[in-house]
Amino acid sequence: MLKLESVSKAYPGPDGAPAVVILREVSLELPAGASLAVIGPSGCGKSTLLNLMGTLDQPDSGKVWLEGRDLSQLDPLALAEVRNRRIGFVFQAHHLLPHCTVWENVLVPVLAQGGVSAEAEQRARRLLQRVGLGERLSHLPGQLSGGERQRVAVVRALINQPALLLADEPTGALDRRSAAELAQLLVELNREEQVTLVVVTHALELARQMGRVMELRDGQLSEVKP
Repeated sequence: MLKLESVSKAYPGPDGAPAVVILREVSLELPAGASLAVIGPSGCGKSTLLNLMGTLDQPDSGKVWLEGRDLSQLDPLALAEVRNRRIGFVFQAHHLLPHCTVWENVLVPVLAQGGVSAEAEQRARRLLQRVGLGERLSHLPGQLSGGERQRVAVVRALINQPALLLADEPTGALDRRSAAELAQLLVELNREEQVTLVVVTHALELARQMGRVMELRDGQLSEVKP
């Protein structure tokens, strides 16, 4: 479902210094419905790897495939379509719109497709009920706890029924209890929605709940044995 083929990425060094190599010919294959945690020290390139998977950035060399499509062959408009319809994103900061209600925030990705259908509304209600926010539809983000805001962000990421869900430190800003609840929720939704899940995290408790754990170090991905 997701395939990285010899992907490399570097950023220019300051003031003419040598380029900083972030990823070195990283290869990876994930089937549909799989779950993967990527761990590693701060600054090792975990978020860069996630951005490449999510088409927010492009590799210097190598290819990223999603559902059999070589993403390097798509123009910007087609990539935007893939991002909106086939990929969901959850970040450490929830990025909810502060002046929009829970209901409105969840449906923002649907608006990019030209309008909110009855089917989308039904899915939004079901998912919000599923994550325990069925009574919070008219609340603003400022009226929610940190854990509740992240659950809204997860529902927003899933509203378009993506094939791939990317989560970058999703529990990083939460207290221990809220982090544990969100981790459990991600595991359950991965199974229920059959969405391929990739989580970048420093939290070993979250990482251990994924089907696979890989470490990114010195630009290379390696399997972490259970």
